[in-house]
Amino acid sequence: MPNLEHPAYPAAALLHLESLVPCRESQVSMLLSIFGERQQFSFPSIFIYGHTSSGKTYVMQTLLKTLQLPHVFVNCVECFTSRLLLEEILIQLQSCSCETEPTSPVPCDTFNDFVRLFKQALVSRELQDQTLYIVLDRAEQLREMEANILPAFLRLQELTDSNVTVVLLSEIVWELFRPNVGCFDPLTLYFPDYSIGHLQKILSQNHPPEYTADFYAAYINILLGVFYMVCRDLKELRHLAALNFSKYCEPVVRGEANERDTRKLWKNIEPHLKKAMQTVYLREISSSQWERLQHDGGEPGQLKGLSAHTHVELPYYSKFLLIAAYLASYNPVRTDKRFFLKHHGKIKKTNFMKKHEKTSNHLLGPKPFPLDRLLAILYSIVDKRVAPTANIFSQITSLVTLQLLSVVGQNDQLEGPRYKCTVSLDFIRAVARTVNFDIIKYLYDFL
Repeated sequence: MPNLEHPAYPAAALLHLESLVPCRESQVSMLLSIFGERQQFSFPSIFIYGHTSSGKTYVMQTLLKTLQLPHVFVNCVECFTSRLLLEEILIQLQSCSCETEPTSPVPCDTFNDFVRLFKQALVSRELQDQTLYIVLDRAEQLREMEANILPAFLRLQELTDSNVTVVLLSEIVWELFRPNVGCFDPLTLYFPDYSIGHLQKILSQNHPPEYTADFYAAYINILLGVFYMVCRDLKELRHLAALNFSKYCEPVVRGEANERDTRKLWKNIEPHLKKAMQTVYLREISSSQWERLQHDGGEPGQLKGLSAHTHVELPYYSKFLLIAAYLASYNPVRTDKRFFLKHHGKIKKTNFMKKHEKTSNHLLGPKPFPLDRLLAILYSIVDKRVAPTANIFSQITSLVTLQLLSVVGQNDQLEGPRYKCTVSLDFIRAVARTVNFDIIKYLYDFL
């Protein structure tokens, strides 16, 4: 017997919706009761909250699309200013009806302009006779906007005198959301975390067609037994399940065990799941690198090179800035002419080595350097001409914020700031490999 029933919607559509939102039938049933029929006025505003990966965004999108309800779905992180947010709602509202061609977006600077343009759009798109749903995902960002934005959205039905419901999706409770000046309280709905039984049911639905459902369900049971205490994020667990399933199947593929031989299958997958525990949430290595490590029998921490968290995330010139900072920290100042001038003449290392320089600079640690020297080395090692723009200086500040560089001493306005590179040799070699730069050829200790 189906769990979702509503006289206003076809039974086939509700049955299909129920299959798309497993373990969230009670929340969907509550939302259908609140929505009512298409032409009925619904509650002015609804506040849905719950932890990350509890199905809030997915359930709302699936419900509105499956039942073909007119809606606007906006992520408040992407539309980080009030003008972007209001204009995005109007743009999506124009595409709700396909009968007429969408017009070019009209600038919307204030909420008064938005109310006027919103009412015009409802009339032009013939949406007055049914409820329009405006869903604002990551709605906690509204608190960073103008003080009138959140209270106005909560009373949008009253301000526009139209059949519209605003749905706020957030990870924080309403008590932390409510403005100090007070506002219209929305109807709150809580999405609880998925239990281990719910996760087992949801993840088991994605079993590959070449294997039985019971075989994949046994694998999911093992996976949850290892990861459930440290990770309850459905997206992360689905990623881990897809990443390690091929290793779980190896004894079956080689003919060493059958699908019911759970003991051999567990012994084969156990060490690999323990390795995967080190990379939960972090994404320090890509899926292809992880599969290569499993094939070679290596450790995630022993991956040659730098993790994706560092060398992929850094911008192009930030990598060269970090390389230049490392060279400035570990090379004596007098060697800059040797490494970075084309016509420096032949200079032997012994000719300018003093007694106190016989010890390796890498053993003595990084030395501070001025900003002028950092930029001079940068201009020498980058092939293209780099202008000293504000973008370059902001990337230096970002490297300090990431603790890849550190500021030494006080910022003297006359002499300028002095920096020190804090990364290791293996770290900088991995960064240099991503831009095809052989840093060893430019280090005085390796001459």
